[in-house]
Amino acid sequence: MGHNHGHSHGHSHGSGNKKALFLSFLIITSFMVVEVIGGIVTNSLALLSDAGHMLSDSAAMGLSLAAIKLGERKASSTHTFGYRRFEIIAASINGITLIAISLYIFYEAYQRLMYPPEVQSMGMLLISVLGLIVNIIAAAILMRADKDTNLNVRSAFFHVLGDMLGSVGAIVAALLIMFFGWGIADPIASIIVAILIIISGWRVTKESFHVLMEGTPSQIDIQKVKNTLQSIPKVENVHDLHIWSITSEVPMLSCHIEFGGDGNHDAILHQAQKILHDEFGFEHSTIQVENADQGCANPHGTCDY
Repeated sequence: MGHNHGHSHGHSHGSGNKKALFLSFLIITSFMVVEVIGGIVTNSLALLSDAGHMLSDSAAMGLSLAAIKLGERKASSTHTFGYRRFEIIAASINGITLIAISLYIFYEAYQRLMYPPEVQSMGMLLISVLGLIVNIIAAAILMRADKDTNLNVRSAFFHVLGDMLGSVGAIVAALLIMFFGWGIADPIASIIVAILIIISGWRVTKESFHVLMEGTPSQIDIQKVKNTLQSIPKVENVHDLHIWSITSEVPMLSCHIEFGGDGNHDAILHQAQKILHDEFGFEHSTIQVENADQGCANPHGTCDY
């Protein structure tokens, strides 16, 4: 039985992600208060829906920060993998929150389509322009973080992207109301924002549930992994191959490798671990190497079929 573990690669990403989320959290939370007041004063649903989305951004980033902090706690006898999976739970809550907010915006927009209210377009325009600038700054900060591999940072980025598009929608609606008197533009803009929010919410929820269900990481081709291991000299078969992830950044693997002839147990194990680490990025793998003729190659272990 062989184990391969590595822990160094995630720490620099973690601190960078934490800093990016914290800065974005401060910016978004501060402006959310301005947007709520502005939405009430101007009577704009587009602004209030954007403020509602900003509230979810703020909560999402706070939750993500808590998840990263909790994930830094060491493994214990009761949590042998540590607490990093809480990041995925946080991401799934964020995704569900996005979907819930978008459904509420749809409902409010329907009410306003039926009975278009008076909207103060100039105030709405000024606040939505400020909102766009704030969201561009937050998006730029998160762009520099590890959003491609960290699901929490990616969900926060989607939140901010939805906000940015919401601000654009509010600007367009304010201009249409200002120049053409189209009060209906306000709920229409909020519907467009809600559609964008529900798409990103569904994406994050789906990805987080895939991790929680021990699904194979999307970036890993399980058949390619199996074929590569089977190409090792003297290896006859690879079975009981399982690939999953603790979080979006930590893929895991376990398998049984059968060898025949005069194959060397330790040499095959070492080569398999090197391939998994260098070619596929596995920091954690558990491999049981078995002699096809004699059964289990490890006299202290057991063979499962």
